[in-house]
Amino acid sequence: MTDVSAHVRTSDWSGVHAVVAGIGVAGFACADQLAHLGARVTVVDAADGERQRERADILEVVGATVRLGDGGTLPDAADVLVVSPGLPPSAPIIQAAQAAGVPVWGELELAWRLRGDDAAPWLFVTGTNGKTTTTLMLESILRAAGLRTTAAGNIGVSLVDTVMEPEPYDVIAVEVGAPQLPFLHTASPLASVCLNIAEDHVDHFGSFEDYVAAKARVYTATQVAAVYNTADEATLRMVEEADVVEGCRAIGLTLGVPGRSELGVVDDLIVDRAFIDNRADSALELASVHDVRPFAPHNVFNALAAAALARAAGVPATAVRDGLRAFEPAGHRIADVVVHHGIRWVDDSKATNCHAAQTSLLAYGPVVWIAGGMAKGQEYDDLVVAVRDRLRGAVLLGVDRERIREALARHAPDVPVVDIARTDTGAMDDVVDAAASMAREGDTVLLAPGCASWDMFRDYGHRGDVFADAVRRRLGL
Repeated sequence: MTDVSAHVRTSDWSGVHAVVAGIGVAGFACADQLAHLGARVTVVDAADGERQRERADILEVVGATVRLGDGGTLPDAADVLVVSPGLPPSAPIIQAAQAAGVPVWGELELAWRLRGDDAAPWLFVTGTNGKTTTTLMLESILRAAGLRTTAAGNIGVSLVDTVMEPEPYDVIAVEVGAPQLPFLHTASPLASVCLNIAEDHVDHFGSFEDYVAAKARVYTATQVAAVYNTADEATLRMVEEADVVEGCRAIGLTLGVPGRSELGVVDDLIVDRAFIDNRADSALELASVHDVRPFAPHNVFNALAAAALARAAGVPATAVRDGLRAFEPAGHRIADVVVHHGIRWVDDSKATNCHAAQTSLLAYGPVVWIAGGMAKGQEYDDLVVAVRDRLRGAVLLGVDRERIREALARHAPDVPVVDIARTDTGAMDDVVDAAASMAREGDTVLLAPGCASWDMFRDYGHRGDVFADAVRRRLGL
């Protein structure tokens, strides 16, 4: 077995047999770059569809061996296993590698090793909710500061491909999902943040405790600033227990008036009491909360997090303001579809877990709530208790809608509920019709499913698009 413990971009990869598990965006990029570095690459994936075959054809041209329809068997003589984030730590191929003493790397670990000599620092963003918005806000702020930057990682852009680009970046905004963290070993981000922690990915990790432990790894070896949510004690505990670089500071985020070494809000202004010399008795204005789009309290918090990471990277205050003003929100995140006859129709299809749905629901009221899909092991009692006073009614769809209906029956029995049993995408027309019959002038009809979309739709984006189209048909727009 070839020892890869010290392998980086300039190492000799010709004697390395790298096995890549998964042929999605991350797996394809890892296999492609390893093959170009001279490694012997074997790719395995349990799926064998058209998209997998197209990628397999490309990888075979560059010399990789691809085995589709078999993602559970570790090929012989593997020197390293590079895993896609979709594979849980309990996957048989990972268990087999660990039993055989074969190192297991995630895409982020490989990307860190393949950085060039003048590598850009990384800024890590994780959390149960708000990761993508925060990462894109951060990218916009960094650009406003005149830096060459990009957003990569869990956001859908391969970090391996990003670090291998011929023109180096000044800094990289990295969205980090929990499934990417168990097999990240040597990375040392300049600054990192965990926005929040709530129940999610229980089916992937096996328990909420293991999910939290994975999230906590985002702070490991952080160099300058470990940023946490003052309203979420779990994130503070993560920072307190993290093995960071000596001199790294704990930086708090609050929607209230900030204390020392915190960023917060004073009189509708986003202010910094962390990255200034006289933070003991003053604060620096960064932006107005009205520079944040779309405006909602949780989005202001996302802006605070992006500002903190950017300030840790030395970005001036004016760039925070300019970057927030220039920011273009990603789709399907509290996005207005239309306001018609006094009723607001909102697509928050990205609210794929309880915490995200609750945050969204609490930003509006009264609400006709559209919910349901794949529950991912979640329970909905706490969510219903938190939002029941805002509910005009609820319309439920998807494979696990019964869980939400039962929680509503227990804790909000007076809220009208319509159950849509159809499982084809045309069910969304029935959903919108039911919601329209409940809604009154001044109400918001909110798609905040609290569930994953894969039971009925390709992804949350497809679900949101189908919803918006159904709304327009219903309203004749």
